[in-house]
This record gives sequence, structure tokens and C-alpha cells, in this order.
Amino acid sequence: MTFRDIYDMIDALAPFSTQMDFDNSGLLAGHPDREITGIHVALDVTHRVLDEAEAAGANLLVTHHPLMFAPRKDITESDYEGSLLCRMIRGRMGLIAAHTNLDLACGGTNDVLAALCGLTNVAGEGACWRVGDLPEGTTLGSLASLLEQKLHTVVRICGQRAPEQPVRRLGLCTGAGSEYWEETAALGADVFVTGEVRHHHALAAADRGVVILEAGHFATEEPGIFALGDALQSRLNALQCPLRITRSVCGAYALPGCDQRR
Repeated sequence: MTFRDIYDMIDALAPFSTQMDFDNSGLLAGHPDREITGIHVALDVTHRVLDEAEAAGANLLVTHHPLMFAPRKDITESDYEGSLLCRMIRGRMGLIAAHTNLDLACGGTNDVLAALCGLTNVAGEGACWRVGDLPEGTTLGSLASLLEQKLHTVVRICGQRAPEQPVRRLGLCTGAGSEYWEETAALGADVFVTGEVRHHHALAAADRGVVILEAGHFATEEPGIFALGDALQSRLNALQCPLRITRSVCGAYALPGCDQRR
């Protein structure tokens, strides 16, 4: 099993050709034909993630966020990203990033979050957002509590609605996606969930009576990259490949309520 084989598996699940123009998804480090000793999945490349990958005997990282998101003119250890790249080169560690292609994909980050919220009649396939119907009897407060429990995070409510007020239709976008609140509101969403909220988006949504729940960039995206890892493991098992996928939990930074044991 080679880096190229895993790239092709991910490409079948979340085609790299669908990534947005600004993105840098794909095989970012390593030779396509190098044999894999192990695969480690995480949201980001960090020194802690590299420590855990090396301890697990993995030589291929699969992450959501890419390195070299902005073009580089050098690879030196004078900055944080450069130090990661130099360490990976020394250790012959490969990297495949599945970023916006995984956000857009069927079964990707947004669909995973929609499922965690219990949405039905979900629309938005192929878009950066999803919108769907909440279970009957859901209130704003119960939805916020559900997100805190499922995502191991702290939810901030942006809006004027009382916690006991019912909510029926939810829009969402993982990560930093508050700009999509208006598109889901046009499809009937009265609440929008995302990881990060820009101030002017919160003001505009409140003026329209839409509440935004800010659940954390890391927390909203981590379940999606782990789902990709599970899908890859299922395919490896079907091929009777002995490779086992390991993962880093909250590998970027400590978050309030983040359970390192899960």
C-alpha cells in the first residue's frame, strides 16, 4: 500500500478536483510510491501530532487543514510551519490534506455535523453548507446543550432568542463559515451553527431574527476528519490490508471541555 493508494481512496470519497480555488488539498509531502508503515489522522499538522504519529509507527499523515496554505519562498526552521516541514522531510513523513473537498463531499465534514445535530431532509449537497429539519420539540437551549455534549465544546449563542424558544430548521457550516448564514436562512433556517462567527455576520443575522451558534472551529471539523479516517479503515479492512489508522484528538490546542480521552 502506497501514498498514492490512499490518495486515490480519498479522491473517490472527496474528489480533490472539487476543492476551492484558494485551497491546497492533495498530496503535499512525500513520494507517491512510498510504502506506508502506518496512517495517522488529525485535524492539523502540529509537533504534538507528529510526536503521536511517530510513536504509532506511521509515516503518512491525513489531515483536514493543509500546510503551505499560502505560498512559501523557503523551507527553513525560522517559523512554525517551516519547522514542521523540515521535521517531516527529515523523518520522511508524508502528508495528504483533504480540506474544502471534504467540506463539500457527501459524507464530509458538513454532513457529519448535520448527522450529529439530528437533521432530516438535509439539503445543500455540493455546497459549503447544509440545512435541514430538527427533531420535533427542539429548543435553542437544548440544541446548544446537544452541541456541547456531542462536540466536547462550549457554545456561544449570538442572537436575541430565549433558550426555551423552539427551533425547527437549522443551517450549518463547519469551521469559519458564518458568511453562509444568509443562504440557509433563505431556505427557512432560523438558527445557524458554525465554528467561528464574524462580528458583522452576527449583527446582520440578529437583525433578521436568525440566531448563530458559535461552537468552535476545531470542534465542528474534528468529527468530519475522523469520519474520513473511519471510511479509510473500512476500505483497508475490505482489502484485508493490515494497516491500522491512528488519530490525534484535539491535537492543535487545548479547548474548553475537550476530552482528551475520547
